[in-house]
Amino acid sequence: MKLSNATLPDLPDDILRPVYDRATLTPGIVHIGVGNFHRAHQAWYLHRLMQQGAALDWAIVGAGVRPYDEAMRLRLAGQDYLTTLIELSPSSQSAEVVGAMIDYVPIKEGNDPLIARMAQPDIRIVALTVTEGGYFIDPVSKAFDATHADILHDAQNPDNPRTAFGAMVAALRLRRDAGTGPFTAQSCDNLQSNGDILRQIIVGLARMQDPELAGWINGNCSFPNSMVDSIVPATGPAQIAQARALGIEDAAPVCHENFRQWVIEDDFCAGRPDWDKAGATFSNNVHAYETMKIRILNAGHQVIANAGEILSLATISDCMADPGVGGLFRKVALREIVPHVSPVPEITPVAYVDLIAARFSNPKIEDTTRRVAFDGSSRHSGFVLPLVRRALAGGLPLDGLALVEACWARMCEGTREDGSVIEPNDPMWDKLTETAKAARDRPAAWLEMTGIYGDLARQEVFSTRFEHWLRLIWQQGVRSALKEYCRAGGCKRG
Repeated sequence: MKLSNATLPDLPDDILRPVYDRATLTPGIVHIGVGNFHRAHQAWYLHRLMQQGAALDWAIVGAGVRPYDEAMRLRLAGQDYLTTLIELSPSSQSAEVVGAMIDYVPIKEGNDPLIARMAQPDIRIVALTVTEGGYFIDPVSKAFDATHADILHDAQNPDNPRTAFGAMVAALRLRRDAGTGPFTAQSCDNLQSNGDILRQIIVGLARMQDPELAGWINGNCSFPNSMVDSIVPATGPAQIAQARALGIEDAAPVCHENFRQWVIEDDFCAGRPDWDKAGATFSNNVHAYETMKIRILNAGHQVIANAGEILSLATISDCMADPGVGGLFRKVALREIVPHVSPVPEITPVAYVDLIAARFSNPKIEDTTRRVAFDGSSRHSGFVLPLVRRALAGGLPLDGLALVEACWARMCEGTREDGSVIEPNDPMWDKLTETAKAARDRPAAWLEMTGIYGDLARQEVFSTRFEHWLRLIWQQGVRSALKEYCRAGGCKRG
């Protein structure tokens, strides 16, 4: 049956659904970037609080800033903003309909509806999942990129912004002028110190428009850091069919693994839901959690995804089942990543590698290699290259990390080893492909992309090994490179 408020009572008995009266919910959060991850993660935590009869005045209003967000708005509006979550463990599956979202701001050029909604006093948190590549951060310096065309547009057109950040600044100006007060700006993206980065962007953009406004935002708004974690594949026909097999016609269901984690700095200037009562963790040491997750899980994804794409391995579980690629993950994680990770109260870095290996290996999660390899220019800059720099500074092993970068360079050439074409998969794809073709004969060309690699081309310990691996990959194939790297031991899976 078609998912809606009216059909909730008629869902199959084994489908969990809201026990709260959705008609009584009132909004407290605007969330920009209503993708699968948000609906399976932040929205689920809030829904679980509502199932306890709490946080009923914190319902979510969805939002977006790009024309393509309108398609999601229409899909969700057609089913009263409900979402079916299908949890997939290696041995079972279960389903739940979540109802924490009650509206979605219409998409309009200039973002007037979004600005107006965020300016209303009932909104106390504005949250974002816009991907790690959406934050206008220079990949080398990690500083706010005030020269980007969209940022310059928003600085010069404060009442007609293109970006989510420009819209947030415009709304905060209205709130200040009306005496409404600040809101908490909450990043839910995979960035280290994501709250600090969001503050840097919002205050930096505001300063380009009005230094006095920037001072008000910096002194009154809060930007909590957080770590978010759950593997949530993209939705396609197979996922829609899975929901249909359960008896639900959902235009935008979400499949996800049987694991979630959310660690949040308790810094909210206008109140917050008690997410800890639904399983989240409030901590003053978010950095340790996010460091472990970003260095082992997010960097680990990049360790395997590019090699897997070249070898036509369709999913991340396929990559982990492959002896060469799965072994690469194990050795790089234990030998070249774990030394840069400190334990947290619940788990050691080595035990966390085991946990991530098991999660990556879940065959029920059809997380495509292509999805994980997407936007490598941001993900390698954010997840892998900081490990390279730490290894250089400490004189620690980095041979596998150099191999990972060589695999990325090979993948960006645009073909797999079976001859099939890799479709564009990065905002910089044309530039990457052009450089990757040049690097086939002159590997140093790849590292000369200083916007990504900075001075690493001049770091001989790294550049020499990178050039060795890329030449070997082109001459003998990825499998030969994997075998050579694993020959010294440490690639055993399990």
